[in-house]
Amino acid sequence: MTTPQFSTISLEIDDGIATLWLDRPDRMNAFTPQMKDEMIAAFDHTDANDDVRAVIVTGRGRAFCAGADLAKGGDTFDYDKRQGEDHRRDGGGQVTLRIYRSLKPVIGAINGAAVGIGATMQLPMDIRIAADNAKFGFVFARRGITLEAASSWFLTRTVGMSTALEWCYSGRVFPASEAHERGLVRSLHAPEALYDAAVALAHELTDESAPVSIAMTRQLLWRMHAQGHPMDAHRIDSQAIRARGRSEDAKEGVSSFLEKRPARFPNRVSTDMPDFFDWQHEPPFDD
Repeated sequence: MTTPQFSTISLEIDDGIATLWLDRPDRMNAFTPQMKDEMIAAFDHTDANDDVRAVIVTGRGRAFCAGADLAKGGDTFDYDKRQGEDHRRDGGGQVTLRIYRSLKPVIGAINGAAVGIGATMQLPMDIRIAADNAKFGFVFARRGITLEAASSWFLTRTVGMSTALEWCYSGRVFPASEAHERGLVRSLHAPEALYDAAVALAHELTDESAPVSIAMTRQLLWRMHAQGHPMDAHRIDSQAIRARGRSEDAKEGVSSFLEKRPARFPNRVSTDMPDFFDWQHEPPFDD
């Protein structure tokens, strides 16, 4: 499957790991409508490509993403003046909703400044690790705007209500050490060691597990944690374990364990997701 080429990002696939590089280093990887479209297309590709087991998102150069590109000055956030876009919808939210629907694990490797959309796009990523000199900021109130990228849903689920309100009220930029202490990132690394740590983590998460089981697990956990009662999860879990229990993957998983050998799971995400649930369902946008 040919890896697509982009202008504002780069997508590289090696040994089962896809790396999505935010690739505007001369602009500190500032976010643009084109970057939005290309990130969505990249996740479409990684979901469809069975050679991809996990996705790493990181930045080229000294920044992860310095937020929205402010080249338009005071009109930057005036959606009514944008050409060729659905001005009703926040572009950052379209990206985070696409990441949320990913069938592959997503790791954020936050290599530098991550401000505005650079901070909020991380929230639907499964695990975030950061360079120890990275900085974060939910700076929207300081720009006269408010939360975007569906972060009013994601942020409190990641760091809790009090921390989310503190960071968003003040709009202050804070160090990686605080992001780590408050649970936004899993671990801190020397800048030169960050990417290798992300690759090692991606392999740890996926090398010995069935791809279809991982895809189902990701969507079950993300979608069920917001349900009102554990019965909602029980209904879906019951169908999921039945579907997986009769699969060739389950037979191989047990056989490989008993025979003390590595498993060779035959099922593929592109063809073998069970059909009792719409794994990438997204409600319509109605404003």
